[in-house]
Amino acid sequence: MQETKWLIAREIPRLRRYALALTRDPVAADDLVQDTLERAIRKRHLWSRHGSLRAWLYKMLYHVFLNQGPRRKRRANEVDLDVAPDPIAPATADARLVRRDIVTAMQELPAEQRAAIALTAVEGLSYDEAAAALDIPVGTLRSRLSRGRERLRETFDDFEPQLRQVK
Repeated sequence: MQETKWLIAREIPRLRRYALALTRDPVAADDLVQDTLERAIRKRHLWSRHGSLRAWLYKMLYHVFLNQGPRRKRRANEVDLDVAPDPIAPATADARLVRRDIVTAMQELPAEQRAAIALTAVEGLSYDEAAAALDIPVGTLRSRLSRGRERLRETFDDFEPQLRQVK
């Protein structure tokens, strides 16, 4: 029992990063992680030790996120980009601008596409693990990734003329 709690606690930074990608609000992300951890500890007996704990937690977090949808719509907050943690090495002004543009572009994606990209590109889950976490077929995950990546490409194609002027 204690071992399972310890294993769950190790995943908190990843859960928070994923929750922040979904909610776009640090306070809401913390609340989402808290709700997920409470549920995970309460239902830890349901976790199959043969499966991935991380995928099980991501799946739970995503379901909690979907269930809180009506509450989020009432509170719709914008994320403060200054709240995002700075990288270890000081970034150049150009790197900060690129990071800001990526965060902005990700925030504009629909939640389903943002979740798929966050699990695969940011968290490094395989397509099978990400599909299981989102409780969707792998083909649907691939479709969401494709549409999300295309929207990101379009966004950055729009930025390209502006980037050329900066150089």
